[in-house]
This record gives sequence, structure tokens and C-alpha cells, in this order.
Amino acid sequence: MKNQELLLVPGPTPVVDEIYDALASETRGHTDPRFVETFKRAIENTKQLFQTDGEVYIVAGSGTLAMEMAIVNTVARGERLLVISHGYFGDRFTPLAKAFGMEVDVLQATWGEHIDLALVQQALSDNVYKAVTITHADTSTGVSSDLDKLIPLIKATGALVIIDGVVATAALHEDMSKAYGGNEQYKIDIVLTGSQKAIGIPPGLAIMAFSKQALAARAQMESVPAYYADIENWRPIMNNPALYFATPPVNLIYAYDVALQMVLQEGMKQREARHIAFGKAIRAALCTYGMMPLAKEDVAAPTLSCILYPEGVDDAKFRASLANQGVIVAGALAHLAGKAFRIGHMGNTTASMLEQAVSCIGKSLQEQGIHANIEEALHAFSEQMELSVRS
Repeated sequence: MKNQELLLVPGPTPVVDEIYDALASETRGHTDPRFVETFKRAIENTKQLFQTDGEVYIVAGSGTLAMEMAIVNTVARGERLLVISHGYFGDRFTPLAKAFGMEVDVLQATWGEHIDLALVQQALSDNVYKAVTITHADTSTGVSSDLDKLIPLIKATGALVIIDGVVATAALHEDMSKAYGGNEQYKIDIVLTGSQKAIGIPPGLAIMAFSKQALAARAQMESVPAYYADIENWRPIMNNPALYFATPPVNLIYAYDVALQMVLQEGMKQREARHIAFGKAIRAALCTYGMMPLAKEDVAAPTLSCILYPEGVDDAKFRASLANQGVIVAGALAHLAGKAFRIGHMGNTTASMLEQAVSCIGKSLQEQGIHANIEEALHAFSEQMELSVRS
């Protein structure tokens, strides 16, 4: 099917025909051997994506469910969790943890900036944490965390590292076999994500990868305050999808299977380079309009950008104008509401889609009397893309 609109919110993201075709396949029973083989392949490819020596879990739900499953299966009531937040979605771990009686400390970065490593070091020195959460890229601010610096600090204390990859997975490397800081013990313990961002299928899947150390943490807990979210209930199904715990979303698994094959065929090195190029190019283009990204290039996420308006722009009119042109972007959150918008450039998004968006954004600005040289913006986009290819 042909998409009627250009969906450039930070998720859901554009879906391509191959994935739509898979989604529209005939629905089979969840124990049908043909579906079971598809699910098995998706599970194995998920392990390959994350390079994990542990287990992966693919269940019906959203990224929020994946967040809940990550912490409820590793941190017990009364144990302490440290949340490193680079925005609204990092903060979301706090009410989640409190709902299960965990003790929570939060380190909040200034929106658009990295967390101060000295604050992280101090918190880790002052308390014993069972786990630490890091949002790899925050959907509200467009900031990407520096895992190379954060993970060694955390792992040196023995805490588990939980990575929220909702808006990073399949665009940025989340290699659970990587030894951070050159220490074989310093590895990611959990990655959690959803289906509708850089993976590029519709919403509806919660996806998690647990390392052996994270699985050991669950094994040490007699029980967890969950049923659907208890990984012990899902592990038999992930080892043999012919078994039953709860009915899987059959058609979404079809779509996920195809999407993962596309991701692995492109290769993570190439996908990361493509996303980095898109991010730099869209921000360079919009800067010519006087639109400044909240996050500077050294901390900016390759998957989405939070763009501050120049003076005189009416947010609601701007986004409505774009929608009338068939381009959908998202408003900003919290204190930035009305002062910025967010644009996704991930997953199945292409350079031509982003060029179309640059042109439409220029027209929407012109409608409000804001100077916008569309030709200059498109040149900046192309020039940055060429620079990325050469580098």
C-alpha cells in the first residue's frame, strides 16, 4: 500500500510495503508450525541484533511494558535503582519503579545536554544500586547518551546496566557482547525497546534482551510482583514458541520477522552511518531557517531531533500547515511545549522523504511571514549528506 502521509514523528515511523505485506498475511493459529518457525527465526534474529549470550523476550505490548519488565525482573522491593535521565522518557522510570516499592534516585540532565559524569560518580559512591537505567536516546530531547563513558562507571560498582533503546535500537549499536572500557565484565545487561521506532513496524511489540547476569538476578528473586511481566513465564515460550502462555500477536510477529531481516541485511554498521547522516543533514537544513536543535551535534541522537522555533512561529499553526501538506511531526513536551517540534528521521525513512519535509517546513514558515530560503536549506541537506558519505 502507498502511505498517504509522511509520518515523521519520533515513532511510529514509516512502514514499507514489504512489512505491510507481511502484516496483511493470512492469520494462522499461534501453535501452527508455520507460524512457530517464523517466531523462532524472529527470536534468533533478535539475539543476533543484540549479540546477547542470554535470552530475548518478544511480547505483545509497548515500550512502557518493556521498561516495566526490565526493572521488575531485576530489582526487588526496597532495593535501589538509579535513573540517569536525559529527558521526559528517562524520568518515566521513576513512577514505574515507585509503583513496585523500589527506592529510586534520579539524576536529571539539563534538557539538551549530557548528564554530568561527576554527578554519576558521586551517586554511585554514595549508594549501592541494584541497577542503573540509561535512555540511549531520549524521545523528548533528541539527546543520545554516551554509553562508552557511563557503562564503565556503573559496572565498576557491580550494578546492572539497563538500556532503554526504544528510540535507538536498530539505528545505534546496542551490542551486548561489547566490553566497555576494555573490561570483559563491563557489558550491557538489558536492552529494552519497542517495535515502532527504528525497527520500523507498527506499534504493539515489547522487545527485551537479558544478559546471563540479568537472568541470574531474576533467578535470585523468589518471585516478582507481576504475572504477564514475569520473564519466567515467557522463557519457555521463547525457547519453544509452540508452547503457550499468552497468545502472541501473530501478524505483528510476521511483520517483525521481515523487518529484522531487512535490518540485518543492511547491517548495523551501515544503518548507524545512515542514521547519523540523516540526523546531521536534517539539522543542517533546518538551521538555515533559523531553527536550532535543542541538542548540539556532539550529543544529538541520530534518530530524532527536537527543533526550537525562531521567534514568531505559532506551533499549532506550523504543525497544522505541515499536516495539510501531508507531513506529520510531533509537538515538544513539558516546558518546551509550543516552543519546539520534534521530527523523526529513523527506520525506513529515506533521504527523499527528509528533503520533502525540509521543503514543506520552509513553506509552513513562509506562511507565517518567517524568512525561509528553501533552496538554501535543500543545498545544506545535500551537502551534509555528501560529507557523511565521504567520511
